[in-house]
Amino acid sequence: MADRVCLGAVTGAHGIRGLVKVKPFTENPEDVAAYGPVEDESGARRFKLAVSGQHKETVIVQVEGVADRDSAEALRGTRFYVPRSALPEPEDGAYYHADLIGLAVVTVSGEALGRVTAMHDFGAGDLIEYVSVDGASRMLPFTEATVPEVDLAGRRLVVDPPEGLTE
Repeated sequence: MADRVCLGAVTGAHGIRGLVKVKPFTENPEDVAAYGPVEDESGARRFKLAVSGQHKETVIVQVEGVADRDSAEALRGTRFYVPRSALPEPEDGAYYHADLIGLAVVTVSGEALGRVTAMHDFGAGDLIEYVSVDGASRMLPFTEATVPEVDLAGRRLVVDPPEGLTE
């Protein structure tokens, strides 16, 4: 499992007083600020966040020490991380996307299909993106029917894809 988890990414400035728009990667958008100070990807910078609202698909966040638009704009592209240990344990049958990245993808009959590279939600439910053994990028719905077993200890997802979906 990942040592750190990305909670969101700055998409730009909001207004002139240092607020930023953050694309949340959390189930509840406001949770980007719920687990204490966050770090950038390198771990070199730490930030204290306070959510002040929502705007379309983003949350509006005040970053401590950022007081003007130029400083806010300089954070564009910054991803916010927390230690995995700061997060609550997921409920049974729920998983942090970060824990699924890198898992082997195998069929119920044991055929190796590839390795998980990303998780997506384009509005109709979670999708697993994986690179197949032939190097192609493919996606599968992350549902109980398609993914009957998530074996974190064994580092694999057992899948039963609908016919034709892995070709």
